[in-house]
Amino acid sequence: MSVPLDHEFVRAVARAADRQAAPLAACPLADGPDVDPVGVTHRVLARRAKTLIAAYRSPDSALHGSGWAVAATRTHLRALRAAQTGTGLFAGGDNVQSPPDSAFTVNDVCDAHVLAAGAGPELRDVTNALAEIAGAATGALLTGGVHTPNHRWELSAALARLHRSFPDDRLLDRVEEWLAEGVDIDAEGLYSERSAVYASHVTNPSLLLLADVLGRADLLDAVERNLATTLDLIRPDGTVETLHSRRQDQKHAYPLAPYLPHYRLLAIRTGRGDFARAALLAAAGGIDDCDLLAQTLLTPDLCRTLPAPQAQTLPRDRYLTTARLAQHASATAHTVVYGGSDVPEHRRIRSGLACNPTFLRLFAGDAVLDAVRLSRGFFDLGPFRAAGTERLADNRYRLTETLTASYYQPLPKDERRDDGGYRLVDEGRFAAAMAFPDRPRDEVSHTTRVEVDLREDGADLRIDISGPPVPWALELTFRPGGVPEGAVPIGEGRWCLTTGAMTYRAGDDEIRVETGVEAGEPPAGPDRSDVLRYDPGQDYTVVGGTDATTGNRVYIGGLGPHTVTVALRARRAAPVV
Repeated sequence: MSVPLDHEFVRAVARAADRQAAPLAACPLADGPDVDPVGVTHRVLARRAKTLIAAYRSPDSALHGSGWAVAATRTHLRALRAAQTGTGLFAGGDNVQSPPDSAFTVNDVCDAHVLAAGAGPELRDVTNALAEIAGAATGALLTGGVHTPNHRWELSAALARLHRSFPDDRLLDRVEEWLAEGVDIDAEGLYSERSAVYASHVTNPSLLLLADVLGRADLLDAVERNLATTLDLIRPDGTVETLHSRRQDQKHAYPLAPYLPHYRLLAIRTGRGDFARAALLAAAGGIDDCDLLAQTLLTPDLCRTLPAPQAQTLPRDRYLTTARLAQHASATAHTVVYGGSDVPEHRRIRSGLACNPTFLRLFAGDAVLDAVRLSRGFFDLGPFRAAGTERLADNRYRLTETLTASYYQPLPKDERRDDGGYRLVDEGRFAAAMAFPDRPRDEVSHTTRVEVDLREDGADLRIDISGPPVPWALELTFRPGGVPEGAVPIGEGRWCLTTGAMTYRAGDDEIRVETGVEAGEPPAGPDRSDVLRYDPGQDYTVVGGTDATTGNRVYIGGLGPHTVTVALRARRAAPVV
């Protein structure tokens, strides 16, 4: 029995496409915006052309059969062809002569070619223009290289799409060469970059395309595994957890919406009710992706009615051992614990490493504790980032980091130079022409342990700071929109909490914070601005940067060694059911 079409979804994606395409196709004689695409990047030009053709093809679009849509498409394709260099790659962007960046554009060009070719003679010149652009790029993509894990799959998808429209065995051979490296997905369903942005915009759509063109069920299985794991990373505010990401999104909230076509397609094809629930949640804020209309024309299964959504069960727990990320979701609180930073191992802040020092988040309806961080004044080595995470029991974790800095002794006699010209060496904290590896050293160590007990209504923290006396500050960053009560204001959206309790209220929801000292001096008071602050560490400050949070920040601090306890309790006016 055939599955009926979801006409409401189809109309919604057509409206989303029209919101971009209609102004581009406005009659020049009317009061429409200037559609001259001068200065528009090649990726935007290709996406616009694809959207215009999809709107022209779709009976649900206001531009169905529109000559103005065709004229606007021709204008954009002329600009796109002009952006191609002699190599066939596209000019523009910070990645110079980039095969993967050009692959993003060629993927849209090839999809647009399929749509235009299917329209018949009336789009013959558009089809020919797209074929010319694709042909000019083929050689460079066939031999080109990449520089990030996801680029392999984007480039492979472009080669597969080129083969789909312009069959050439060399293209498939090159795809197989990339795929022979193996898809970088671990046993728990995380890609190596652990990034929601690149999973949703690059890897998953590329693997789905490759699975379709090549008939590779294993690639489809990889996408399904990633989507299944992502279900446990969806936060109560409709975003996807990114603390563990190794890419740019580790610093930002990321919406679920870009996952919509993947959850929807696999829900329809597999009947999974949990994927259907995720698809509905991804569309809950409205559909605004102009590319979805083209996707429905190219993959008609997307237009089918979703299977019945499966309700989520609470409480729910998940611990991802490779990312060292744990979450506990109940009707009252959603808590995330993270100890998977790459910084302790690599001893540097770098693009492609997981660097976010936030080790806990707590959601309680409108009251949200976005980030808990621990700053230490130990040789300016930056905030606490766990080097090890132990699962002590169900919902109990211990995060540990030991920092070590050295004082160096004189060089041995056989290592000395009369000219004083020693090697410039980075010793992990700073660099100097002192041949550090050849010197005896005296080490100073500092250890931080954080034990976290996840509860139905929040979490209990026990923080142990050992080693020489150094200032430390626990920073609790609450999402704007609430009011801290019981803490002392210290200016610029900052508060101080000594022993006792405070409450952060947002609407009818709240998070209560209770703190105590088991060992060490009394906590620092509001006059200790030198202690009650966040220090990003010298990797940021040496270049005038920071990874500091924004929001309502509450500090608990002191001069270690210390053992302190912090209880976080959520109260919701309307618990999740």
